[in-house]
Amino acid sequence: MSTRQAALRLGLSEATVRRLADRGALPVKRVGTRKERRFRPEQVDRFAGRQARRVANETRSPLVVLGGVPVAAPRHLAAFYDTDAARTRMTAPFLGEGLIAGEPCFLLAQDDELDDYMESLRNMPGVDVEAALASGQLTVADAPGTTAQDGLEYWERNLWSAVDHHAPLIRAVGEMVSERKTFVSEQEMLGYEAALNLTIRRFPCVVICQYDVRKFSGQAVLAAMHAHPDMLGVPIGALLK
Repeated sequence: MSTRQAALRLGLSEATVRRLADRGALPVKRVGTRKERRFRPEQVDRFAGRQARRVANETRSPLVVLGGVPVAAPRHLAAFYDTDAARTRMTAPFLGEGLIAGEPCFLLAQDDELDDYMESLRNMPGVDVEAALASGQLTVADAPGTTAQDGLEYWERNLWSAVDHHAPLIRAVGEMVSERKTFVSEQEMLGYEAALNLTIRRFPCVVICQYDVRKFSGQAVLAAMHAHPDMLGVPIGALLK
């Protein structure tokens, strides 16, 4: 396997795979005159298994409630809505509960979508949005990057930072209409969504990717559902707003 293939299989950035190989944590062989890295698939899978067991041993499986349904971390979910009022109905309380509990929260949104979230969170009793932003407990960004690799690097960096600070649970919401504005293409964004599954699986987090079905084609919605297999473990009514 090439470095890129190993990175996609592990849900890591290519730079991280190179660092792991150079440190001897991931077996690698150098080939050709350019000494390019090559990885055996079985060794890549073995490394992924060790990482998953490490996270499972170091963290419990915290629960969050979405639409009245308890959901265990780690989960990478897609939610779908078709009105402005429905945009924050489930996800603003999801973030607000995390902020009240002292958990790190991430919100990827911009423009009107971001304004809706800020208003909803500021109107929530017990939530101090400004304090959360100032302390870094709440991170707001337009998108994780412009490419799938950018996105994987963003989450890997931030999720490891949260784990290093002993966060029991990490919450994140991504408004995909907002993210699409920053990614180089919708196809690149959906590829990032699929690759992100392996990254999320290694951390105590619940990530909800929101799709405004008024602004995505049926083909894109279907691709989003394929990119979020964790939806199969949650009653579909909890994810349709």
